[in-house]
Amino acid sequence: MTDTEARALRTVVVRRYVTPLREGGSMPAVVEADDLGLYVLKFRGAGQGVRALIAEIISGEMARALGLPVPEIVLAELDAELARTEPDPEIQDLIRASGGLNVALDYLSGALNFDPAVDEMTADFATRLVWLDAFTSNVDRTARNTNLLMWHRRPWLIDHGASLTFHHAWNGTVADPGKPFAPIAEHVLLARADALARLDAELAGQLTPEVLRAVVARVPPGFLAEAGVSAQAYVDYFAARLADRARWLQGAIDARA
Repeated sequence: MTDTEARALRTVVVRRYVTPLREGGSMPAVVEADDLGLYVLKFRGAGQGVRALIAEIISGEMARALGLPVPEIVLAELDAELARTEPDPEIQDLIRASGGLNVALDYLSGALNFDPAVDEMTADFATRLVWLDAFTSNVDRTARNTNLLMWHRRPWLIDHGASLTFHHAWNGTVADPGKPFAPIAEHVLLARADALARLDAELAGQLTPEVLRAVVARVPPGFLAEAGVSAQAYVDYFAARLADRARWLQGAIDARA
């Protein structure tokens, strides 16, 4: 097993709430942890619930397995008592509802939002990202909200909580895993993704059964229990989607055409 397959998520303890990021629908926040690092905290008690955190881990770590740049994802212990120091009642409620384990991403200080009209992007990168987002059913990579940051002149992927759309009303049964993902037509980089057919076998080959199991194993068992879905159900779904990928891949190719 490679380092990528074996790596587990670190756990940090939130020491200080720094500032809310109100542009996010779930109102994530910049926090300081016990390792003195700054992180963007995704709250378990936000409206999307624990399944958004599961999607954050699985899709983010899937991207990393494909060599795409993602800020480090950590598990973040949050003490609900921190709510007492916050003057905003909405933030107080969010912290209280999220006591315990949450998910956070390394804060890329100074990063700017990707601007498709200005920032350059290679066709190879665009192809790999469009393939990933079609595979993981990510609805949130449009020109309106790219969920891409430019940091040190390099694109970074963030905010995967809106991916895995299939699992929000899911009992773990694999149904039509090859279903095309229609929202891929709105992908901000679709026009630049000119090698979907050529890179398909390479990308699918990187997501071996061992990699899929290792990625899903990074999700805390408590999250899965709260969602009522097993780790094996996710592994089975992604394995089936890879095996039956001809239709969703062709859907992305047709949308580009």
